[in-house]
Amino acid sequence: MAARSRVRVANAEYGRFTADAPDGLRRRSDGSLACWWGEGHSDYEAYHDTEWGVPVTDDVGLYEKMCLEGFQSGLSWLTILRKRENFRAAFSAFDFEVVAGFGDADIERLLGDAGIVRHRGKIEATINNARAALDMIGAHGSLAAFFWSFEPALGDRPSVIDHSTLASMATTPESTALSKALRKLGWRFVGPTTCYALMQASGIVNDHLEDCHRRPVVESARNTMARPAIPGR
Repeated sequence: MAARSRVRVANAEYGRFTADAPDGLRRRSDGSLACWWGEGHSDYEAYHDTEWGVPVTDDVGLYEKMCLEGFQSGLSWLTILRKRENFRAAFSAFDFEVVAGFGDADIERLLGDAGIVRHRGKIEATINNARAALDMIGAHGSLAAFFWSFEPALGDRPSVIDHSTLASMATTPESTALSKALRKLGWRFVGPTTCYALMQASGIVNDHLEDCHRRPVVESARNTMARPAIPGR
């Protein structure tokens, strides 16, 4: 979840917090607390409760998330969630080895597909990034090893993740560094905000708010996972 864009959108859509919950959290009918943006739409709630922040270490999953974050730029994340299965069908389940072979006919096909976001630049970037992903694997072993190498050190993270802290973190030094590295390798639509959204969504950081019922679940998964091997380290 991109902090700047989705915090702003969520504040506009569900700006009032319940009086008996800390700032940025909502209390559900069962008494549990959840990040405010995970409320108001069943799609958001399901994404918040089952996926956002769960560590992702498979290359196809990371490529998909990066592509979808790129498509989200300038749009509501809800739009992307509701079109995600259409995106998967249109882009061969985000198998980047297949997408790397897409040509002009595929671009025209995708521009005519009302089930996805028909933005030529983003479509062409998705194909370009598939080709860049193949090159990256050759150089770094896997996309996962590359992306996870930008995981911030524990001491570089805020001591408390609350609403005001999250709202201030549209980008971080690590997401800026990841963006620069990806651009150097030929990736497109991978600005620092998009890269931070990828880090949040794939569990490279845990940005569930303090006291959110999902925060300890995600943190446990992060603590017990095997980090992708980084060649030479």
